[in-house]
Amino acid sequence: MTNIPTPHISAKVEDIAKTVLMPGDPLRAKYIAENFLENSFCFNSVRNMLGFTGTYKGKRVSVMGGGMGIPSIGIYSYELFNFYNTDKIIRIGTAGAVNDKVNLRDIVMGMGACTNSNYSAQYNLPGTFSPIADYHLLKSACDCALGLGLEYKVGNVLSSDDFYSDDSESLSKWAKMGILAVEMEAAGLYMNAARAGKKALCILTISDCPFKGESLSAQDRQNSFTDMMKIALETA
Repeated sequence: MTNIPTPHISAKVEDIAKTVLMPGDPLRAKYIAENFLENSFCFNSVRNMLGFTGTYKGKRVSVMGGGMGIPSIGIYSYELFNFYNTDKIIRIGTAGAVNDKVNLRDIVMGMGACTNSNYSAQYNLPGTFSPIADYHLLKSACDCALGLGLEYKVGNVLSSDDFYSDDSESLSKWAKMGILAVEMEAAGLYMNAARAGKKALCILTISDCPFKGESLSAQDRQNSFTDMMKIALETA
């Protein structure tokens, strides 16, 4: 591709590693770079969507914010996969619990991602596409979590286009189908990865339990989800 830098990423191809960790919050990307990566440098600050590259235990890794919602992560992951030769993107995000057995700070691996988004319509498929994680990334993340002595849950998540739904029963309906948690990006990431022939995984930490009326602060979401960060870095 010749359109580098892109309208959204002001980096050279060689500035970005083959594996990118992608939190929604760019300040979480900055936190990871400052606390876990060695010799890191900032490769992007366009629209304040910060991106950094450094090394973790000798392996080159990048971390970059992806924003909120499928349209946002859809842009950044598309450009990384198709213009910057990224092979793997691991989303490390927050989610709300849907299943009553999922609690605050639990780690959820998104094996699949249901969605109410129309993102897949662009592919003109003769049916319904089921966005799923890359099996090898998922297995590696599970193995890394076990090696770190961390508990986790694996299952289906919901990537919702709306944060404030006009349907007050929507999450209850998804709960009936065994959905573990709701977030806003995984399905779009998984679709972009599938179309590009690349690999993707979504690792989530529960920040809210809407049915229980529980939630964590913005500061907690930015800085305290280190278990999820460690799993992603070990998987990378």
